[in-house]
Amino acid sequence: MAVIYPFMQGLRESPFPAPGKTVTIKSFIPDSGTELIELTRPLDSWLEHVEFQALLQHLSPENILWLFASVVLERRIIFVAEELSVLSQCIHAVAALLYPFSWAHTYIPVVPECLIDTVCCPTPFMVGVQKRCLEQVLDQPMEEVLSEGSLCQGSRWSILFQVGDEGDILPAKLQTEMSCDYQPPCQNCTSSIPISASEQVNAHVSNTFVQFFVKTVGHYTSHLKWNKSGQSSFQEKAFCKAIASRSCRKFVKRFVRTQMFSLFIQEAERSRITQEGKLPHLLPLPCSLLLPWHSGSSRILGSHSLVSLG
Repeated sequence: MAVIYPFMQGLRESPFPAPGKTVTIKSFIPDSGTELIELTRPLDSWLEHVEFQALLQHLSPENILWLFASVVLERRIIFVAEELSVLSQCIHAVAALLYPFSWAHTYIPVVPECLIDTVCCPTPFMVGVQKRCLEQVLDQPMEEVLSEGSLCQGSRWSILFQVGDEGDILPAKLQTEMSCDYQPPCQNCTSSIPISASEQVNAHVSNTFVQFFVKTVGHYTSHLKWNKSGQSSFQEKAFCKAIASRSCRKFVKRFVRTQMFSLFIQEAERSRITQEGKLPHLLPLPCSLLLPWHSGSSRILGSHSLVSLG
């Protein structure tokens, strides 16, 4: 305690560093005297505490894309797994796929039994439920939601319930590109992989989904207009019309109605760093996108997915 307290006190009194900057803490080490400890804040932390390997091991590439499509449109998502670690890792990974956007509604990686009625919530949510509680979930009054989809029996790596349009939400060409852009490891492999390899998997998978947003909405800065008084407005109609691909335009017209997109644009309007913050055409990882990242949640109108992770 005598060693930890001075360090924690120095840390508390130090200014919080900007991304990429370093803060120096003085700490007394017995038998060594006073030492300087440097702590550097990462340029971008969207991949911290995220492990895509778990998601790749428990869901097929097709199901990951379908799940991504549902999350992008802010639908209700329930993950089911026996192990708490699987629930937590997979939900964190799915949320990270939205970068530089952010899930902005109810988000509970592991729902306790006393809160199981969360699955009846009329607003969007992303929650995890242990498999032993699945019957309790299905017994909840979710008729409004379940009537809009189907429930099928499944085992590991399956979506037990879905609305049915998940394969048509994302532009077909981009779906194909995303499917080919990353090669998930053997899904029967349960052994751990080296940290360096894990980081490469994380960066590669994340880049695949970031590039999806680059290709669909990366031109947003061209349609943010400011008047002489400094007030800004987003030209939504012109933004959508600027997209040449009909399938991409169809997707974007749905995406711009989500709360996560609205919050993103609001943050861009407030920050006025949009010219520096453009989504790059090629994203070197790891790096900072210099994009506004709002840590909130989203909206949905009556759509529901039940995902079994084993």
